[in-house]
Amino acid sequence: MKSIFKSFIIAFSMYSKIPMPRTEWKEEDMRYVFVFFPLVGVIVGLIFYVWNYISILFELPELLRICLSLAIPILITGGIHIDGYMDTMDAIHSYRDKETKLSILKDPHIGAFSVIMLVLYILITGGCMALVKDTTALMVLAFGFILSRILSALAAVTFKSAREGTLRTFSGSSSVIVVRVMLVIELLALVCGIMVIDWRYALAVVTGGLITFIYYYFKTKKEFGGITGDTAGYFLCLSEGAMIVLVGLMEYMLIDMPQLY
Repeated sequence: MKSIFKSFIIAFSMYSKIPMPRTEWKEEDMRYVFVFFPLVGVIVGLIFYVWNYISILFELPELLRICLSLAIPILITGGIHIDGYMDTMDAIHSYRDKETKLSILKDPHIGAFSVIMLVLYILITGGCMALVKDTTALMVLAFGFILSRILSALAAVTFKSAREGTLRTFSGSSSVIVVRVMLVIELLALVCGIMVIDWRYALAVVTGGLITFIYYYFKTKKEFGGITGDTAGYFLCLSEGAMIVLVGLMEYMLIDMPQLY
């Protein structure tokens, strides 16, 4: 029980800026870190939904609603996933061999392509967030922050690692079978829950997650020979971005488009 509680603390200490008690990171205490990783998404999703609900209720400026909606995950996580996204984009757009790309992931310097792709990501997701105003759509989208972390954790304990690193440390310390089973249970429970809320928006969120999950597997295998901690952040950003785009388009088709006729 003590080991499980420490896994919870380590998960939040590693993947969020939420204050946690200090604890030593022993291998036996990292076994269930990925089981608790999706709970960070619970916090992100809850704050994301509450902020959007208040913004719409009090008719706050739309630009403010969109900008803070995109900022909330970064503020809570400390930007760890954005960092991985930018590093991965630099490596992919170097068009070098796998070993060079892996060395670029370790490079602390920011390259031009990472900035370009981050700006592009913000423009696309920000534009599509402007389409998401329905409270039901926002609620389902909020659950997407949990789904993306469940899929990320599943990838960590299932996909091949490209090298030694933080991700390899956590996944190697996991009781893999138990963690996989728990993550699958979390995944099924989440999908069933959001289907009850609204199956159409749920379909958009799940489709976004699964498409990026499959793409992530083949892309990282081709580019790096496996996944790393940086590519995990890359996946999380892509997954959540895809969910925002698809939910935005779904709401437009269900609510806004009929008004054009």
